[in-house]
Amino acid sequence: QVQLVESGGGWAQPGGPLRLSCEASGVSGGTFTLFDLAWYRQAPGKQREWVARIDNNYNMYYADSVKGRFTISRDNFKNLSFLQMNSLRPDDTAVYYCWKKSGSIVTWGQGTQVTVSS
Repeated sequence: QVQLVESGGGWAQPGGPLRLSCEASGVSGGTFTLFDLAWYRQAPGKQREWVARIDNNYNMYYADSVKGRFTISRDNFKNLSFLQMNSLRPDDTAVYYCWKKSGSIVTWGQGTQVTVSS
């Protein structure tokens, strides 16, 4: 059974960067390359929202709110996905969740807190 674990969250100043990582474990040999990968976030009192996605052909998609500031990437050799976040704003404060879909199976990570404040 695939599990996802996020890391790299924490505190950042407005305008600063943070890089999130998501490691997948329990992956059968070579199947990570087939996963659709994404990041979501949930701010206090708000619904969880989609942030970015990278498919198995390395096509990348972004929510309008993060376009030009965030970059999603993946390392198929190490079963990792990343979210590079630049020019952070206070309204980026949220719990960030890693997500993957393979076939009809969706898996979520446990989330990592990102706080942007001065």
